[in-house]
Amino acid sequence: MADTPPKRTRSPRVSKTAPETVPPAPTQPKATAKAAVTKAAAPKTPARTAAPKPAVAKPAVTKSAVAKTAAAKTAPAKTAPAKPAAAKTAAPPQAPARTAAAKTKVARAAPIAPPVPGAPHLKAHKNLTREPLAPVPVAGVTAEKAKAAPVAAKQPAKAAAATAAAVAAKAPRRKAAPLPPSVVMPAAAAAPEAPKPPPFPPVQAPTVEAPTAAAKPGARDTAKDGSNGEVRLPDPVEMTLAMNRLAEQAQRLVADFVARQAQTPADGTAAADPMSIAAPFGAAPFSSLPANLSNLDPFNLGGAFMEMTARLMADPNRLFEAQLGLWQDYMALWQRTAQRLMGEEAEPVISPAKEDKRFKDKSWEESAVFDFIKQSYLLTAKYVQTAVRGVEGLEGKTAKKVDFFTRQFVDALSPSNFPLTNPEVLRVTLETGGDNLLKGLENLLSDLERGRGQLAISMTDYSAFEVGRNIAVTPGKVVFQNDLMQLIQYAPLTETVHKTPLLIIPPWINKFYILDLKPANSLIRWLTEQGHTVFVISWVNPNEKLAAKDFEDYMVEGPLAALDAIKDATGEEGVNAIGYCIGGTLLSGTLAYMTAKKDARIKSAMYLVTLTDFTDVGELSVFIDEEQLGALESRMKSRGYLDGQSMATTFNMLRSNDLIWSFVVNNYLLGKDPFPFDLLYWNSDSTRMPPAMHSFYLRNMYQKNLLVRPGGITLKGVPIDLRTIKTPTFMLSTREDHIAPWKSTYAATQLYGGPVKFVLAASGHIAGVVNPPAANKYSHFLNDALPATPDEWLAGTTQVPGSWWPVYADWLAPYAGPQVPARTPGDGKLKPIEDAPGSYVKVRVVE
Repeated sequence: MADTPPKRTRSPRVSKTAPETVPPAPTQPKATAKAAVTKAAAPKTPARTAAPKPAVAKPAVTKSAVAKTAAAKTAPAKTAPAKPAAAKTAAPPQAPARTAAAKTKVARAAPIAPPVPGAPHLKAHKNLTREPLAPVPVAGVTAEKAKAAPVAAKQPAKAAAATAAAVAAKAPRRKAAPLPPSVVMPAAAAAPEAPKPPPFPPVQAPTVEAPTAAAKPGARDTAKDGSNGEVRLPDPVEMTLAMNRLAEQAQRLVADFVARQAQTPADGTAAADPMSIAAPFGAAPFSSLPANLSNLDPFNLGGAFMEMTARLMADPNRLFEAQLGLWQDYMALWQRTAQRLMGEEAEPVISPAKEDKRFKDKSWEESAVFDFIKQSYLLTAKYVQTAVRGVEGLEGKTAKKVDFFTRQFVDALSPSNFPLTNPEVLRVTLETGGDNLLKGLENLLSDLERGRGQLAISMTDYSAFEVGRNIAVTPGKVVFQNDLMQLIQYAPLTETVHKTPLLIIPPWINKFYILDLKPANSLIRWLTEQGHTVFVISWVNPNEKLAAKDFEDYMVEGPLAALDAIKDATGEEGVNAIGYCIGGTLLSGTLAYMTAKKDARIKSAMYLVTLTDFTDVGELSVFIDEEQLGALESRMKSRGYLDGQSMATTFNMLRSNDLIWSFVVNNYLLGKDPFPFDLLYWNSDSTRMPPAMHSFYLRNMYQKNLLVRPGGITLKGVPIDLRTIKTPTFMLSTREDHIAPWKSTYAATQLYGGPVKFVLAASGHIAGVVNPPAANKYSHFLNDALPATPDEWLAGTTQVPGSWWPVYADWLAPYAGPQVPARTPGDGKLKPIEDAPGSYVKVRVVE
């Protein structure tokens, strides 16, 4: 039987020493050609050994060692599967050609298999022995770093080559670099010179374009491959330090939470704040759980949504039509998305509203995938909200509540609020190596810590502002104070002033300095520049000691006490008054009380975005029902006040996309610090509410609407009737107001008994009011007639560009009195207590 054909041996590469010259083997007969190659040629074939190490000299390899190595290569265990005997007796006709080819390959030392595409060096190195290669200098890798990774140094050559091949296969083609000078490739004698294989290049991470990335110096290691983009790899040291900081913050949060629960009364009411992380069950033991079941549904949504669902299911035809419309819209969306993927132009099925800022990133339009995600969300949101609004038979307040909280649910599920479906977040995550998510987690824990367990979302850089330093800086003095307020008299900015002083009554739900943010937009400063002696009430930020103060106390210790103090400070009994928001509601009640008492010290009244008729209060009505009021009163009773953060969250929910979710994305997903903005600093500077006052206000005005009813409420023993007010009235409302809807405020024009001027400004509850003439922004609408309905009034208006402030100054002039020498705080009977803006305004709920 003929010898078994030998296994095809790998081509020799480079030995540790120069290989011995092997003369060509004599020609063998056909029958013994294969055996000759195996037995005669193999002993003279150089062994597959590692490249020479520069620092260590080793003895030359003997022929016997070479022969043993070759024999091991031809062991039966590694030969090809045996063929039938008949096929083995006769040598193939092409045997001499194969033998010659084998000789040629042995002489040339060329690789048998083709190189890996994009990495021609990998196959060549794979053909070396398992002995470790000599150290090759790699860019960016020092000896210290190499010693720090012993596991990598002991990795077998084949495993290392496979790992490098996997990485290099994904990397873009690079121009082969020359061999380092420390590597010498000996050539085989009597053989044609083979091309030198390139060395292993430094392993680099795949790169992506990052044109807008701005890394902190030293914060990241950057891997570049010559492309325009880069990807940033996390710094392990920085990552470890950040995780340690996060762990410390989390530990403090848990400790504070446990401490608060230990101080909670047995009834669990202290933790019943719906915005608290302890809200659902409070801190009550499980034995008292039935008494606290109302905490599971603080907004009383269960009954409202069950009623909506029952009525929706009672009309299956309407539901089917809505679902069919959604299906048709989705079919159109799929078709147009397919057109875009094939390179065609396609009009969107649905587009976000002009004022919707969630999808402002260009990737929402340029990427067909993210455009599909955006449009599918908008279609689904439209379907859900339309279906809810179309339910018939719901009571008005129930319908509003269902619609409001459905919108909250829809807004929360926007794809812009999740990292994997927000293209901007994905891009920033790649650019920063995930640092944005780590920084976002740190921001989240900081906000929880700042809110003492409640999520107090940072809206601005609070360290950038300080009351009295760069906001609320109009010069003045506190000339009077009591338990509820400080009275500030501002220094004159003109040589003469109008005789009649001007008193501003701001809301106590927020702080007065919204009217004095900075000199450029300060209404207080502007009125002072017009020659008015301006007084402002700065309300206290109450604590549990003032829990018994009610609405009547706010009237007595607020505007009535201020009138007496202004007389002492200036000698003038009469004033012109301005009431802002709830301050205007208090002003109307005070005027009705003074009218009943024959007190005419208020010469004119201006109401800024003020509700007196609470028939339609907009979306705030969803928080006003017996169940919610009862829970709120229980919470206030246990604490001694209503927490200001809860009030702020309620107002923020009215514009959740702008005042909640935009900051969630910016602070927690993008990992950015909020932008310094004085208006948002003021918006976050909330105040507490005394239980007696707040309960009176919500029940008698929002729930029962008693203020507009003659004798509906009684203040200091006097029944109130707004129809008796004869004081000249200037009313300003704003068109996009979400707190005091302008059509509801307009109702007071049909209520007061004196002359009334109504002006409608563009923009909202704050921006429409704080609109200085120099800004030349927005516009206002004028109509001297006062028809019965707001729509009729609007139809007859004239739109005037710019601020409404000069309109009020012109209207006020007849009631301001003649010019007198300017009054300086402290000139009268009242001596200054402290500089404006005083100390009451500096008490913060959340630091």
